[in-house]
Amino acid sequence: MSNQNNIHVLPHDDGWQVKRAGNTRASKITQTQQEAINYGEDLAKNYKSELIIHGKDGRIRERRSYGNDPYPPRG
Repeated sequence: MSNQNNIHVLPHDDGWQVKRAGNTRASKITQTQQEAINYGEDLAKNYKSELIIHGKDGRIRERRSYGNDPYPPRG
């Protein structure tokens, strides 16, 4: 299930981009992946959505959820 509020960290010609699902333009372009992740985490927390981190090859390498888990872990 795709969430329009999910935030993606993707490679970009000028470094890395942070983009909301469904948007054609990047919310922010950064020099490093870590900068993009930090910015993306803030957005994902605000939207209570998922941060999806892609590698240089464009494939998903990590997902971080910030409050919108369909199946929260028992604890």
